[in-house]
Amino acid sequence: MAREYEPITVSRRIRAPASEIFRLLADPGRHRDLDGSGMLQGVVSGTTISGVADVFVMQMYFEELGDYQMINHVVEYEPGRRIGWEPEAGCGHPNAEPAADRPARWGQRWSFELTPDGPDATVVTEIFDCSRVPEDERADIDDGNIWVPSMHQTLERLDQLCTGQRRRPAAPR
Repeated sequence: MAREYEPITVSRRIRAPASEIFRLLADPGRHRDLDGSGMLQGVVSGTTISGVADVFVMQMYFEELGDYQMINHVVEYEPGRRIGWEPEAGCGHPNAEPAADRPARWGQRWSFELTPDGPDATVVTEIFDCSRVPEDERADIDDGNIWVPSMHQTLERLDQLCTGQRRRPAAPR
């Protein structure tokens, strides 16, 4: 019997309007500034996200994989309210080649939900949903719980960018 699964969510109240926060989230060129995982190295292709079906490619680094790319397919887009994408393995990733036993996209989805909280504040919720990932593969990532510290860091960095707070230097990789 399959286990119940709930997407992983982390929220933070940021003293900035939702429209300003959304602008940052919709710009792949700013994602490295936001990334709390330290894996994102920069944008390879893609411009400001303008709707569902847009695609942007990011250069990544993970110690176990080295350098690789992720192709991100925008699947949620509501200006000022919600944005989300599903990653697909790209150039340099060991799963980049198609296989009969696995789809191109793994069933993971990263989203941000913005809820206005007064005239100049927004509650930002980052969501990692791996409900469509096979249960054995979800176990490898602790149902997505491995990303919680990085999600907290991402929202802290987003807050700092929006409010102009001084950032501490990033730790070297």
